[in-house]
Amino acid sequence: MKRTVVIIVAALGTLWNSLDGLEAQSASRSVWECVFTTDQAARGKALYTDKCAACHGASLGGHDVAPALAGSVFLDNWSGQSLGDLAGRIHNTMPLNDPGSLRNRQVADLIAFVLSFNQFPAGSSELPAEPMLLQQITLNAEKPPTLSACPGTAPS
Repeated sequence: MKRTVVIIVAALGTLWNSLDGLEAQSASRSVWECVFTTDQAARGKALYTDKCAACHGASLGGHDVAPALAGSVFLDNWSGQSLGDLAGRIHNTMPLNDPGSLRNRQVADLIAFVLSFNQFPAGSSELPAEPMLLQQITLNAEKPPTLSACPGTAPS
């Protein structure tokens, strides 16, 4: 019995260390690492036009009580925060007339459009819809100098 308990504890420790290493690797992702596709941004644009533009404006500039979703004001407000935080705000409060009605995939598509509009680079993998995965991607207003161009894109 003791041997079985020791083996289980050792296995759990190994699993914990593996998960901890995986979290550390993926937690450092940035929006500059091509985290969405152009197709996903296009889906997000269509959804934005239908659900968001009436309040936030066609140019994402915001008006009245709806904040800007593009430009320095948006980037200053969200820089350093995770896309999971942004997704939570969108999911829980938007659209204003029906908060919580957007599915996770729709929220990810909207974020892809906002990122694209703010000139972050697109890549070959879609932005994940799972909130926990979005928590691992940080919106950084400034491109880190150590990042190279995304695969298949020209350097900026």
